[in-house]
Amino acid sequence: MKKVLCAILFAFLSTITAQDAVKPELAPIKNVSNEYHGVSLEDPYQYMEDLANPDVHVWMKSNANYANSVLNSISGRKELFEKMKELMERQSSSIFNVRITDNDVYYYLKRKPGEEIGKMYKRDGYTGKETLFFDPVNYSTDSEKLYTVSAISPNIKGDKIAVSISPNGSENDEVIIFNENGKQFDETLLLAQEVSWLKSGDSFYYNRLNSADVTDVNRQKNTKVFAHVIGTDQSSDMEYFSSKTNPELQMDEMEFPIVYYDKVANLEVALVVSVDKRLKLYAKDSNNWKTIAAQKDEVINVETDKNNVYYLTFKDAPNYRITKAPITNPSFSNSETVVNESENEIITEFKATKDGLYYVTIKNGVEAKVYYLANNKKEAQELKLPFTAGQAFLTNKNGDFSDIWVTIAGWTSPYKRLKYNPKTNSFIHEPLSAPVAYPELDNLIAKEVMVKSHDGVMVPVSIVHNKDLKMDGNNPTVIYGYGSYGNSINPFFSPITLAFTLYNGVLVIPHVRGGGELGDGWHKAGQKLNKPNTWKDAIATAEYLIDEKYTNSNKLSIFGGSAGGIFVGRSITERPDLFTAAAPMVGAMNTVRMEETPNGPVNAPEFGTVKDPLEFKGLLEMDSYHHVKDNTAYPATLITAGINDPRVIAWQPAKFAARIQTANTSDKPILFLTNFEGGHGGRTTITDTLDEFSNVFSFFYWQSGHPDFQIKTPVKN
Repeated sequence: MKKVLCAILFAFLSTITAQDAVKPELAPIKNVSNEYHGVSLEDPYQYMEDLANPDVHVWMKSNANYANSVLNSISGRKELFEKMKELMERQSSSIFNVRITDNDVYYYLKRKPGEEIGKMYKRDGYTGKETLFFDPVNYSTDSEKLYTVSAISPNIKGDKIAVSISPNGSENDEVIIFNENGKQFDETLLLAQEVSWLKSGDSFYYNRLNSADVTDVNRQKNTKVFAHVIGTDQSSDMEYFSSKTNPELQMDEMEFPIVYYDKVANLEVALVVSVDKRLKLYAKDSNNWKTIAAQKDEVINVETDKNNVYYLTFKDAPNYRITKAPITNPSFSNSETVVNESENEIITEFKATKDGLYYVTIKNGVEAKVYYLANNKKEAQELKLPFTAGQAFLTNKNGDFSDIWVTIAGWTSPYKRLKYNPKTNSFIHEPLSAPVAYPELDNLIAKEVMVKSHDGVMVPVSIVHNKDLKMDGNNPTVIYGYGSYGNSINPFFSPITLAFTLYNGVLVIPHVRGGGELGDGWHKAGQKLNKPNTWKDAIATAEYLIDEKYTNSNKLSIFGGSAGGIFVGRSITERPDLFTAAAPMVGAMNTVRMEETPNGPVNAPEFGTVKDPLEFKGLLEMDSYHHVKDNTAYPATLITAGINDPRVIAWQPAKFAARIQTANTSDKPILFLTNFEGGHGGRTTITDTLDEFSNVFSFFYWQSGHPDFQIKTPVKN
């Protein structure tokens, strides 16, 4: 559920025309009463939790057909789709998921114009000749399955490469293995995740899910780490690390174990993780696992060089600090601070190289800086970036090498990949594809403002629009947000998202509480019982935009996905008068019942559990489904779901759609669109992405009265 905007994809195109469209019947009400700590909750659509029920399937299918027919009837949707496509395909290629081996071999995914998904390529060194290594399009003869590459994992030598692929957005990874010449080994590992090669290079560790069924509540319970030897069948893999093999570690059934070999430190490390960002870290000592960082140490990341283990922690430092401990005694309790907490800047990430530490900070979620702390130095130096960056992230080989790359971007500044040379204190531009110009975006400006929320707290808000736009209160405006897990929406460059501004629209991103833009305290201020701050910050932003004459409530829309469904759903159920349209996408809409889903219990550290009386109250307060009120005029709403979604099960948005369709008294459409071929991120094709955003943005423009986006043919009701 963690992933933000670029990971929320969907599409289910129908051949039904506007003339054929008939609005589906409302879903029948079948009330069930559930008791929680003395509170009785009526649940009129609980039967929808059985996705195998033919009646539920028919209802979802008829809604999808109708939603598609309405969306396809919006006059400007196709033109917007084509504009977005041209912006995306202006690049000679899109390159991502880059892995660089110790011997400087590049493996990466590349999508060329006209292609739907990324294919895997290889080149020897940055300037080496490129060759196609693996094409997932040709992997399966099953026309019903579209495989995409989710991870590339070379071994230490670089002579074997594990490639993780999954069908139809299900996240049911299959791991296939190649030698460096592209010859595939015989075995295929099913439901395998988090591959980490051992020192020998002939075997690796991986975590295995229990079931391919995304509705199976045991799918993620007590998962185990296995050891696989190349050339053997998966059935012979040894269970290596789990709650069964290591009962002394007292792992919770919903915690996720990972084991990896750290070549630089020559350590075997185990992580036990959950949505709680505080890691549990263990190092193998002879045949025993020794705790090197407990949750009380509040460590969120670890790096190594030949001499030290480095920790990024918010213990006694809500804006984060970096500590180090010697390899000979790597426990966090033995570490000392090497980078102090800043008063105004949040440390977001760091990398260790053989020359020293590099780390990134961000201020108010939108102003990034990069620092370099050389070995044996006490003071870090700020690196001078070629332009003011809203976002920066680091990539390196590992702590044995000097190589470090800094990639920077802003709301209106395309990504720029730079290699830093610490000897000359200079950057070299090393793009992986040819730079592209976007003259139609040249007149955009990005404003950063502070908005007073309901309780007086000032919330950072980013506003992007054409500099010549008149602030007369009549501009179509869209708010996008998330606000969970401490994840930040730092300035990213997306031609697809910026396409909203091409029709005189205003794009707004409030950095609401629950995210990490202002440190750990900002995260906690939007977590569990504090969750109302997330949508109240959104509501305060909406009121600010109206007061400052950017827009009015008849032209203001809001969208977000996954956990961002809470951000959207509770904004429109608390203040339906503020918005003309909304789009909760594959959203967590029924949080009280979340623990009845395979991915629900693992999210208890972030949202709470119904087993606890106080946390139940928090879950109920953030539950959009239970806050829909009968006989209420709601904004036009486009609700989406993915039938293969392993993160937010499809019945959560389905129940919300059924409830709000019944309760709504306005004449605005409540559309429910299920992708019957995809998951949490659709099928991850470029057409999926373009369909998603052209649907959502044209829906918003239609509802805001934009003359270029109107229904061409009346739809039957």
